[in-house]
Amino acid sequence: QVQLVESGGGAVQAGGSLTLSCAGSGYGVNKMGWFRQAPGKEREGVAAIFMGTGSAFHADSVRGRFIISRENRQNTVYLQMNSLKPEDAAMYYCAAGRGFVDVLKVGGYEYWGQGTQVTVSV
Repeated sequence: QVQLVESGGGAVQAGGSLTLSCAGSGYGVNKMGWFRQAPGKEREGVAAIFMGTGSAFHADSVRGRFIISRENRQNTVYLQMNSLKPEDAAMYYCAAGRGFVDVLKVGGYEYWGQGTQVTVSV
C-alpha cells in the first residue's frame, strides 16, 4: 500500500510561483506524477517522473513553466510552478504507479493523494 500526502497549494497572483510537494510512503512504484482537475473538467496529467532514472515528462500546456523533480531518499516529488496563469487553477493531485507507459494518463497510476488546491487570480 502506498500513501501520498501533498502540500504547498495556495493562492497566488497570475505570473507568480508555487511549489507543490508530495511525500510517499510504501514501495512497489516506479513513477510518480502530478495531475490537476478544474471544476467541470476531467482530470489531466501535468507532469510525471520515473523515480529510478529521473526521466521527466511535462504536458504541453505547462512545459517551460512547470518542472517536476524528485528526491528518492525521502520518496518525495516536487512540482515547481512558475508563470502561473488563471487557467492553471485547479485541484492538484499527486499519483504513484507501476509500469512504463501512460505516464500522463490517469489510468497509469494506482495510488492517489487527497489533492491540494491551487488558486490563481488575475
